[in-house]
Amino acid sequence: MPSAQICWLGHASLEVTLASGVVILIDPWFDGNPSYPAGHVIKRADLVLITHGHGDHFGNVLPLARRFQPTIVATHEICEWLTSKGIANLAPMNKGGTQKRGDVTITMTQAQHSSSIDDGGQIVYAGEPAGYVVGLPDGRRFYHAGDTCVFSDMQLIRELYRPELAMLPIGDNYTMGPREAALACRFLQPEKVIPIHWGTFPVLTGTPEQLKQELAGQPQAPEVVTLKPGQAWQW
Repeated sequence: MPSAQICWLGHASLEVTLASGVVILIDPWFDGNPSYPAGHVIKRADLVLITHGHGDHFGNVLPLARRFQPTIVATHEICEWLTSKGIANLAPMNKGGTQKRGDVTITMTQAQHSSSIDDGGQIVYAGEPAGYVVGLPDGRRFYHAGDTCVFSDMQLIRELYRPELAMLPIGDNYTMGPREAALACRFLQPEKVIPIHWGTFPVLTGTPEQLKQELAGQPQAPEVVTLKPGQAWQW
């Protein structure tokens, strides 16, 4: 029986609504996001997970924090920057760590990318990028990889946490493309995969269809769940 509703908000932003009503936002970027679904309104935010400081993953954190006062999970450096902006309810952590927030378990994982915050034209160091494994109240887990290339330690994520669902970037250029994402699926062995970080800009050329082609013939290949921006999927 589904215990979560997952809504892709374009690019790498996701809205996860649990059966309890708790809403988890991941990498919220709405203003200026050409893939953000027109008319979609964020009505609640209890947890906000930030993978890194780039504006296309971080752009709406401040207004969300001021409106809803959610618990914000991010690296120590990002939380320090948010503190300097008067934001409270911060839950800093680092890679390998796990924390419990209500009925939700959050583990920060490795990611290979870069991370900085544009603070009024000044580039501020934002620690290292990360991914998250999120454990739901029913015991299932999903993995949001953040912005990353494929890396062999994804096999450790499988061994340690065994996420049934993976949310993987496929756009290429700034992250892995479909070929690398297919290898990530072999490392992770999820039951289902949601492609993210694609189609937002012309430079992001990877597509879900290409991912399906790359997965063809792979033993125990996951189901590719292709969502349209604003589409809610029951999981």
